[in-house]
Amino acid sequence: MHQQIMKGYILPNEKLWTGRSSEQKLYLHEAVNFIDLNSNRQYDHEKAFGLIAYACDEGVRRNLGRPGAATAPDIIKAQLGKLTNHLPEPFSLLDLGSISCIDGDMEAAQEHLGTAVGDLLENNIFPIVLGGGHDIAYGHYGGIKNHLKESETLGIINFDAHFDLRDNKSGNNSGTPFFQIAEDCKWEQRPFHYQCLGIRKEANDKGLFSTAKKFGVKYTEVDEFTIHNLEQVREELTSFMDKVDRIYVTIDLDGFSSAYAPGVSASSPMGFSPDIVLETLKTIISSEKLISIDVAELNPQFDIDHQTAKLAASLVHFVMHKVALL
Repeated sequence: MHQQIMKGYILPNEKLWTGRSSEQKLYLHEAVNFIDLNSNRQYDHEKAFGLIAYACDEGVRRNLGRPGAATAPDIIKAQLGKLTNHLPEPFSLLDLGSISCIDGDMEAAQEHLGTAVGDLLENNIFPIVLGGGHDIAYGHYGGIKNHLKESETLGIINFDAHFDLRDNKSGNNSGTPFFQIAEDCKWEQRPFHYQCLGIRKEANDKGLFSTAKKFGVKYTEVDEFTIHNLEQVREELTSFMDKVDRIYVTIDLDGFSSAYAPGVSASSPMGFSPDIVLETLKTIISSEKLISIDVAELNPQFDIDHQTAKLAASLVHFVMHKVALL
């Protein structure tokens, strides 16, 4: 691992991983391995999923949202550890600790996250990044971009109520990551392939829809992003994926209805449901193009009986096991 990511790095906390004991690694808390990025530079795992936490909600604070997401990764890990382990050999699950935001320096945390993600990909480890605010996406993207060959194209699929395409004239925040990525792509003469699933009209002003049109963003509004409309969603998704070589998925938990995800920075009862997300993820994973994934915007301060944390953990569990079975 590169030394520059060490500022703000926090070792994995083994005490988070508890649950029913089987002594046969039937549960993920019994199967997880702990990696200290300070001392580990080579991995001896043939195939692995690497959990890296982005313990930062500075972007949410800057975007005038409700802070609290910085504590979310540990809560998600605690719920994930209780779930069953069906990972086939030779897959391993690694907890790589957390990258935190020091003195409000979100940009440094994003840079450190990008370095960590890039190193995981170089070592054939599938990154699963746990946020944190949705500013996680800009750091995560940076690591993927640096890993890809110059000829490879990347598609970003965002499950979200919001485009997160706000301009950054007043600074970067949790609402600007995809605008920043689009601008970087323009500057670097790379194509910007971005699809949003679950967009809510009442949560995005006219200017954001204009920005989405300007950047050629594909999107499905929440009233169309339903299980009853699955075939059309799959058709549009397949058309998008056919144009790219690799896919990065980001899941903003505030896209879900508050019936499923009450513990987020910006909740709404008008969001989507887990069934359409799971079916869509199946389609994405079956393309064999998925390279990395993150989950953002859990805010434990507003969660009820860990419902949202359990949802996040179940999504991670689902993705890991589907990817492992490819």
